[in-house]
Amino acid sequence: MNVKSISRTVGLILLITGIFQLFPLLIAVIDHEPRNILAYIESLCLILLVGSALLLFSRGGNRMFSAQEGFAATGLSWIFMSAFGALPFFLSGQIPSYVDAFFEMVSGFTTTGASILTDVEALSRCNLFWRSFSHWLGGMGVLVFLLAVVPGARKNGGTGIYLMRAESPGPSVDKLTPHLRQTAMILYGIYILLTALCIVCLLLGGMPVFDSFCIAFGTAGTGGFAIKNSSMGGYSYFLQTVVTVFMFLFGVNFSLYYMLLLRKFKAVFKNEELRLYFGIAASSIVLIAINISRMYNTVYESVHHAAFQVVSIMTTTGYGTVDFEQWPAFSKAILLSLMFIGASAGSTGGGLKVSRVLLLMKSIRRTIRKALHPRRVQPVYMDGRAVSEEVCDNVNAYLAIYCVILVLSFAIISVDGFSIGTNFSAVASCFNNIGPGFELVGATQNFSIYSDLSKIILSLDMLLGRLEIFPLLLLLSPDTWSRRR
Repeated sequence: MNVKSISRTVGLILLITGIFQLFPLLIAVIDHEPRNILAYIESLCLILLVGSALLLFSRGGNRMFSAQEGFAATGLSWIFMSAFGALPFFLSGQIPSYVDAFFEMVSGFTTTGASILTDVEALSRCNLFWRSFSHWLGGMGVLVFLLAVVPGARKNGGTGIYLMRAESPGPSVDKLTPHLRQTAMILYGIYILLTALCIVCLLLGGMPVFDSFCIAFGTAGTGGFAIKNSSMGGYSYFLQTVVTVFMFLFGVNFSLYYMLLLRKFKAVFKNEELRLYFGIAASSIVLIAINISRMYNTVYESVHHAAFQVVSIMTTTGYGTVDFEQWPAFSKAILLSLMFIGASAGSTGGGLKVSRVLLLMKSIRRTIRKALHPRRVQPVYMDGRAVSEEVCDNVNAYLAIYCVILVLSFAIISVDGFSIGTNFSAVASCFNNIGPGFELVGATQNFSIYSDLSKIILSLDMLLGRLEIFPLLLLLSPDTWSRRR
């Protein structure tokens, strides 16, 4: 195990986290808030101290690393980033418990949107900004940003792809171009462009500048941290529609946007994952709109709220316009199903991913056909190409581990004594990076009811869900830390 290369990566990530904390510090200065200014300065000092120490330790070491180091560096980077990112909340006293602050920051970086805050509007503007900005940073991935802009981070003989694969959501990740730096820059370029377009549309709809940036960050990262207690409920239907459209766009595989830029329109429209993503969303909207039609005065209202909530849950954003806890059981069952399906691979969304669901469906069909025709070779095809057995095996293994973690987490937090519906939806929400659950952790509720132990478990679930399980699990394996032969 190349510990020095891991130390260098974690140190760089910490310093980048510190640089980004300068933005909320500036807001605190503008708002003349001495306590928040001091909190961010203290946080920056600690980050600079630890980050510099890690970089000094890594001096003289070999910067090459394999998949082993890639997974370890990714897992540790996200843990350190969350731990130090939580400091301003705790040091300012606005979240007195460090466990609560850590939960809030993990929820931010993993783009989950679950919160322990009972009154969001009581937070200062600088902390509201940092909270929402963490969504934007975590959406595309801080390691992808590192590969794109930090000169030394990409001089690893191509092994930086292991960092990107460990951090990027989906069954498999490949470079869009022969050069990793160019791939990372393309991804972030598309991400920034769509975010800017979202901000402009919100501003044109009359949303205040500060609100526009915060809401756009949450939409782009598919995170869902709101700056008002009513989430998106207090804004106009036009602004809610803008957010609906952009949530859907950020739930699409970003490589498809690159293909559109290359004018490969046919390949985009033939993409099976995109078609299934659109089909699931459209059918869910229709079914829920019909089911809730009696609760609203017009068909437009029913479709509007159904569309917003379906897209919000499926893309794992978690914004809300209404309390869907009041909807009929059939509608809530659809939303619960969408929590597990999630968005597309290669997007900023969470969940199992539509591509995994598609591969699982195809694998089940192949298993049935094999039972009928044992001697026939039946590969699984996706987008006209045969999927390797390795990818199919990884998807099956992922689902198995996914179920085990889901059950264990549910069992542990059940010690707190809340209902099965509350506990199951809390785990499903955190593990799939959704935000709101049902019952006591519903759209108008929060996660403050849980004990510190349960909050730590749910924080780990959020990290496991965002990093696709394996980077964190491999940190616990003795083989990961063994010396390479």
